[in-house]
Amino acid sequence: MIEQKPKQRVTLTLNGRKVTGDAEPRLLLTDFIRHTLGATGTHVGCEHGVCGCCTVLIDGVASRSCLAFAVQMDGATIETVESLADDEGRMNALQEAFRRHHALQCGFCTAGILMSFTDFLRRKPDPTREEVVDILGGHLCRCTGYTNIVDAVMDVVEGHAPQRDIGAA
Repeated sequence: MIEQKPKQRVTLTLNGRKVTGDAEPRLLLTDFIRHTLGATGTHVGCEHGVCGCCTVLIDGVASRSCLAFAVQMDGATIETVESLADDEGRMNALQEAFRRHHALQCGFCTAGILMSFTDFLRRKPDPTREEVVDILGGHLCRCTGYTNIVDAVMDVVEGHAPQRDIGAA
């Protein structure tokens, strides 16, 4: 019989709400977010930190949630793609730009890409196209060919999006 490891209580702030759940020591943050806390917008892709699908903001910094254990997050602030729309469900400027530019197709990678660019644009609101391409290099997308994603981000950067707000840090 396999001995079950004792669970540890983890309390963190998820998308502005304080939440608590129990996690085994080796439970990945992606699984904790999805299965314990119920925020299923964060996707699990490669489970090696390569594809970027699981990107969330941990204390304001874009991070691969498949490379962190849930128990490491006790006291942390986590933002997932669910945090981007307002309370009425209206998408923010970055999400709207993705919609307008058809910067997603199947959508599997989109949550992670949105979270990476949320962090990036908060830190650097006026990047060059080359800097946007560089950030996108940390993500794998098999559908769009990337051009529309870069165009969507540049639309926000250049102020063509209806609202410039991409969320306060």
